[in-house]
Amino acid sequence: MSARHKGVWNGGEPFVWLTGGALTLALLLVVGLITLIVYNGMGFFWPKAVVRLTLSDGTVMTGQLVDREAVPGKRDEHRIKLKVANRDLYGADFQWVDEAKVAKREYPPDTAVIERTEWGLLIGTIKEVRDGSKVIAVGPAAWAEVQKRLGESGRVRRAIRAIEKGEIGAINARQEALRLKLKGLEVKGITSGREFEALQKQLAPLQAQYQAQTARLAELRKSQTETMLVTGDGGKEKDLPLAQVLDIRFPNTMGLLGKTGYYLGHLWEFVAGEPREANTEGGVFPAIFGTILMVILMSIVVTPLGVLAAFYLREYARQGTFVSIVRIAVNNLAGVPSIVFGVFGLGFFIYGVGGFIDRLFFAEALPTPTFGTGGILWASLTLALLTVPVVIVATEEGLAAIPGGMREASLALSATKLETALRVVLPAVMPSILTGLILAMARAAGEVAPLMITGVVKLAPSLPIDGQWPFLHFERKFMHLGFQIYDTGFQSPNVDAARPMVFATTLLLLAIVVLLNLFAIATRNRLRRKYATSAV
Repeated sequence: MSARHKGVWNGGEPFVWLTGGALTLALLLVVGLITLIVYNGMGFFWPKAVVRLTLSDGTVMTGQLVDREAVPGKRDEHRIKLKVANRDLYGADFQWVDEAKVAKREYPPDTAVIERTEWGLLIGTIKEVRDGSKVIAVGPAAWAEVQKRLGESGRVRRAIRAIEKGEIGAINARQEALRLKLKGLEVKGITSGREFEALQKQLAPLQAQYQAQTARLAELRKSQTETMLVTGDGGKEKDLPLAQVLDIRFPNTMGLLGKTGYYLGHLWEFVAGEPREANTEGGVFPAIFGTILMVILMSIVVTPLGVLAAFYLREYARQGTFVSIVRIAVNNLAGVPSIVFGVFGLGFFIYGVGGFIDRLFFAEALPTPTFGTGGILWASLTLALLTVPVVIVATEEGLAAIPGGMREASLALSATKLETALRVVLPAVMPSILTGLILAMARAAGEVAPLMITGVVKLAPSLPIDGQWPFLHFERKFMHLGFQIYDTGFQSPNVDAARPMVFATTLLLLAIVVLLNLFAIATRNRLRRKYATSAV
């Protein structure tokens, strides 16, 4: 090697380029990933135009263009993917069409995209409106009639949903509570007496209320007699009850303002609504709620546990071989596969602790478990165990960085060791604690494997928090955004239809993690500035 080249290597310039290149590649990968998620996630709600294709053999296909690619094995030829919807009429939501076979393209203004409560989208032309067997309007007048009646049908549908989930749900909960109290008395051998009869008397009015609400439900369902006839490709017709119609739009006639309003409305519905169609449509609010509540519960447990463990290791324990072994074990815990923590949570928290609680406090409900099955409490504790090494390591590093003179000065002023720890060391190490908590929250929000066996479900009938005592129900199962992404993307019977939902949910999970981290970072920076000022 020449002296010139030797000088270049010794100067370290190649290593500078190598590290800079690695950083650039990492940034490009991150930016590419985020761009892909944002592009696919944000475009999910934009109303696409409906195209009507007439093929060279006379076949007519109507739908929304969602993809275009080269035909496998044929150069310079392309095919397009059309979302034809109408799954109950055609058997599939999507169809591929060779562009070479397309003879004509049209964008008919009267083609409607109808959002339904079942079977996904329906694309076609509104032919007529009926009330029972009576035809109310035909042709162009049918849309005006639908507009007049759609609001009332939506109100009835929401009223039915409110009764099923609200009034009847509350009555069922009170009946179940009374039934368990009666069973508890029977377990003790009490089958009569004042207390037993008082409980039975409370059941009678509840049963009367249940019958009244059931009759009200039947009356509302009976009033849903209006339907509209929609025609699709090939002359296929669908007699659709108005009660199943959530929204109707004509994308080919919508302007930029109309599309923007539709986009914002459906974006809000996605965030605040409930899922439909096996999580492939509708909103994700239960999953957002479950994710945030689980992270909060996990943070409440992991912060004091991790901080106290770190304080003992750094401030009180005698440094030696045993403490070194403990530190190595704690560090290695961070590398244990998360599913192992899930299995531990299942065995220890659910079968062990939960089973013991059931036998002690909920014996009347057995063999149906109360805490002896998956729930948000056990999932949060499992994730707290999974993330506690992160908090311990971050706190210990912060404690090690505090100058020893601060502790000695405090002790020299007659403060006890406890007072020094609480008033001098703890405030100084608070930024490091929050750093560990930020990392713990980010990991907990994205974990899925341990949750699948400790409490998360595909569809939870009720939120862990509601208006019924004790308001926060630790034993309930819950929904989680990470699991919903997995379930929608890989367990859905209609993967193509679910794909946009996967990107939108992924983008939302990413946004929640970023927001939680920004909040924690802002808190950490405020504390850092406060104690820096105090030191001056």
